[in-house]
Amino acid sequence: MKWANQHQGGGILTLEGKQVLVTGADGFIGSHLVEALIHRGCRVRALALYNSFNHWGWLDGLACGERIEVVCGDVRDPHFCREITKDIEVVFHLAALIAIPYSYVAPASYVDTNVTGTLNICQAAMENGCQRVLHTSTSEVYGTARYVPIDEAHPLQPQSPYSASKIGADALAMSFFNSFGLPVTTMRPFNTYGPRQSARAVIPTIISQIAAGKASIRLGDLRPTRDFNYVADTCAGLLALAECDAAVGKTVNIGSNREISIGDLFGLIRELMGREVALECDAQRLRPGQSEVFRLWCDNGLIRKLTGFEPRHTLREGLRRTIDWFTDPANLARYKTEIYNV
Repeated sequence: MKWANQHQGGGILTLEGKQVLVTGADGFIGSHLVEALIHRGCRVRALALYNSFNHWGWLDGLACGERIEVVCGDVRDPHFCREITKDIEVVFHLAALIAIPYSYVAPASYVDTNVTGTLNICQAAMENGCQRVLHTSTSEVYGTARYVPIDEAHPLQPQSPYSASKIGADALAMSFFNSFGLPVTTMRPFNTYGPRQSARAVIPTIISQIAAGKASIRLGDLRPTRDFNYVADTCAGLLALAECDAAVGKTVNIGSNREISIGDLFGLIRELMGREVALECDAQRLRPGQSEVFRLWCDNGLIRKLTGFEPRHTLREGLRRTIDWFTDPANLARYKTEIYNV
């Protein structure tokens, strides 16, 4: 097998100078990861979802120069995946459908992209001899916490079609490590926020509505708690795991080891933005009763043990940076604050 011959010899993988593929590079975390990899000295092949407008998502406008090669396509196509992984040393697989509300509407599309897409990337990486595959999971696979903080041994609970598809994708990725020795690490970030995030997510929802001058902010359930991480910290965790040989074959949480309720988060953002706004419950933002995940609090002990990783931004610091970005009129104009986007 081509991969097995290339991987022999071991040694600590360093990203500098590597040819790296990022799937989902046109998205929120993906575009920040591309920038971080460029700064690390990588040459990046960045996959954007094919569209007839030649739109590269958040990659449009990034000043990355000759070190980035943008390609457009779809991870659902196995032949395409074989082509884009040629000459690639490290794969960061982020391409996924992630909107939980839309997974209730179109669950089959989540299986196609998240499960089959992961199969295609792993198969292609194995055939082309990639040195490392970093597969991105989500804390949603844990469902409502049975105990806190949540470590990697916590049971998996498919409380939405989205989380079910990611559980399947995670299992499939790890099967390639167990069956074929493909050097896979499954990275499991808890809730990431920051500039460029979709207005579907709760922090941009609050900030963008306040910034647009809304007198009443529409939200769903205020009781759930989340472990929020600034996007630069999530990307730092991804890079740290990519360079950690001891993480191969493991699933590793990335989080802050802190939680906050959505209600308290709203109060904090309102305080930081200096606005007195009312709160309104929007029924269409509520999940079905058995599907709501009420508590996510990360135990980040494993990533600290493996890599020494610690988040650098407090929630207040990260929110200030995020507010500054969203309140720039040029950035706010990209968002339709009057529409709830599933």
